[in-house]
Amino acid sequence: MTNKISPQGIWFVYDGECPLCQQAALAFRIKEAYGTLHLLNARENADHQLMQKINAEGLDLDEGMVIFDGEHFYHGKDALRFMAKYSDNKGLFNLATKALYWSEGLAKLTYPWLRGVRNALLSRKQARIKNSVDKKMWLIDNLNLQDEPIFKRIFGSDWDKLPTVMHKHYANKPYTQDVTVVEGTLDVSCSGPFKYLAPAFWLLRGIPPANEKNVPVTVRFESDPATQSFTFNRVFGFAQRKPYSFRSRMIRIKDNEVIEIMRSGFCWRMHCMWEDNRVKLNHQGYALYLFGHFIPLPLTALIGAGNAEEIAIDDDNFEMRVEITHPWWGSIYQYKGRFTVKAAP
Repeated sequence: MTNKISPQGIWFVYDGECPLCQQAALAFRIKEAYGTLHLLNARENADHQLMQKINAEGLDLDEGMVIFDGEHFYHGKDALRFMAKYSDNKGLFNLATKALYWSEGLAKLTYPWLRGVRNALLSRKQARIKNSVDKKMWLIDNLNLQDEPIFKRIFGSDWDKLPTVMHKHYANKPYTQDVTVVEGTLDVSCSGPFKYLAPAFWLLRGIPPANEKNVPVTVRFESDPATQSFTFNRVFGFAQRKPYSFRSRMIRIKDNEVIEIMRSGFCWRMHCMWEDNRVKLNHQGYALYLFGHFIPLPLTALIGAGNAEEIAIDDDNFEMRVEITHPWWGSIYQYKGRFTVKAAP
């Protein structure tokens, strides 16, 4: 295949190892008015001129296929919309595409499922390969994300300003099995509405609504081999309870905006930044994670705003604080303490 981009026609860039993507590429047909359809297997053409343009645009092919019409790139769900709008009227696949993705809202709703199916198919395909030592060989990783920590993209130009302990704390890389472990103690306190909502928080395995000092806590920061998410696996050693596990995962939305997803689907959206010689997580609202989508929840006035910060002590230790402040009740929830980095990738 030529390494040049044709001046006419549509380019369909797909994952040749994914059965679903492969079938879509082979079945897709465009209307004659748009010229020739060019298929490009991203795995076999890493040095292609179009792949270089895709990389320059920052389009992650592990998050979705790409269609290029000569001027504009369409990625993920936008590629589905393009297929629905410009596909030929012949063939079952093209008709089904038009029927399913005529609506932007429908494409947005269904795309996370398709991406999940793609990941599952590739994972199962790899599992059948005997003696495989590369657990992520099915990644395209066209942006070389595995080479850098997840939070380097989040902090941006401030990454190099972070002290050593923060680099250790946030060392996990995406699409890997990286684990960082920190240990320490926290003072946990709650008041106002939190005291009355305590049974619900315990039941949903959310933030622990307790009042206790010097609670031993171990936190494992874990990467996900299939995604770019950053998982918090916290275990609290309360005096009068069995070890309590509070688990959540954080993903980057864009730039320095991240969102933390609890087990219940409740989410906390925030800006992550390096400011005043500390890491700050500034409240941006709440949401509900449902079927791969974030539904905004206007609850800040009701339950308060959450903010957090972390301050370096030395190369291995840092202090942290999480606080929820209500406009009427003031500080209604807080945990704060010191941690030591015990293990890092």
